[in-house]
Amino acid sequence: MSDSLGVLDRYLTLWIALAMLLGVGLGRFAPGFVDVLNAVQFHGTSIPIAVGLFVMIFPIMAEIEYDRIPRVTRTARREIGLTLAFNWLVAPFVMYGLATLFLGGYPGYITGLVLVGIAPCIAMVLVWNELASGNQELCAVCVGVNSLLQIALFVPYAFLFLTVLRGTSVDVSISLVATMVGVFLGLPLLLGFAVQRTAFRTVGRRAYYERVIPRISPFGLLGLLFTVVVMFALKGDYIVSNPGEIALIAAPLLIFFVGLWALAYGTSALLGFDYTESISVAFTASSNNFELAIAVAVAVFGIASDVALATVVGPLIEVPVMLALVRVALATKDSLFPDTEVTGVAYTD
Repeated sequence: MSDSLGVLDRYLTLWIALAMLLGVGLGRFAPGFVDVLNAVQFHGTSIPIAVGLFVMIFPIMAEIEYDRIPRVTRTARREIGLTLAFNWLVAPFVMYGLATLFLGGYPGYITGLVLVGIAPCIAMVLVWNELASGNQELCAVCVGVNSLLQIALFVPYAFLFLTVLRGTSVDVSISLVATMVGVFLGLPLLLGFAVQRTAFRTVGRRAYYERVIPRISPFGLLGLLFTVVVMFALKGDYIVSNPGEIALIAAPLLIFFVGLWALAYGTSALLGFDYTESISVAFTASSNNFELAIAVAVAVFGIASDVALATVVGPLIEVPVMLALVRVALATKDSLFPDTEVTGVAYTD
């Protein structure tokens, strides 16, 4: 992430807080604006959110050094293996346990959180990794592998946790999962790669990273802020009217995000991974694909269901929590990884 963003990146915590407040205010006092946001959807996801996610992810995809990915794949097998173990062998079971413990009397909410827990993040995790100066290429490899595994495993995992363990009939098509992965990861990846390769041929690699990337990078944070405003606007009225239910759903989510992140971060450090690798593992292990979870919840249970509500609350909690964990990562870097130089965003209060 370029250091030239100045006020935008250095006070990102403040801007995120203001974006959340603006979104809640719009959702509460401007119902016409919310109607416009909801007017056009893609598999249950508001098109403005999809646009915001694309704008947010594209700069990262354009900056990744793709020629380093084969080497990372060969040399970082332990890091990739640990990440996948957290994503597919730990996270789903932890989420199921927390949801059952906290939401025993709310089967719809449990189902919603299970859908969140079995879908590792393939989009926003790239932003958190970038902000915390994680290893971009390692994160990209993990996201790519998770995308393929998600297409193969999401339906069997949904059957295991919801049908076998809870007796809930869930009819999810693999084509829906593949479509969501293609739209929210594939499109920005293809465009970012195409822009990078074209620029390499026209202006050269060095000029691209020194002149072009600093101009593209600000759009990532602007896309993040826009996405936050839209997400909180869509549920602003509900947040104000039903704080108790939001808090009920938020409790297991908060424990899940913080607990998984801390466990993955600590395990990575104990295994001797460097800071950038540990950060990539931690954020990939603890972030979730809310776009897919929402799409499945809406398609199977309906947009007004408790299941859909629980999946929507997921990103409302995940965004501020992950931003806080970015700060924790940067604050603990020197004590846990004294030999690591971090060149990412430097936050101030």
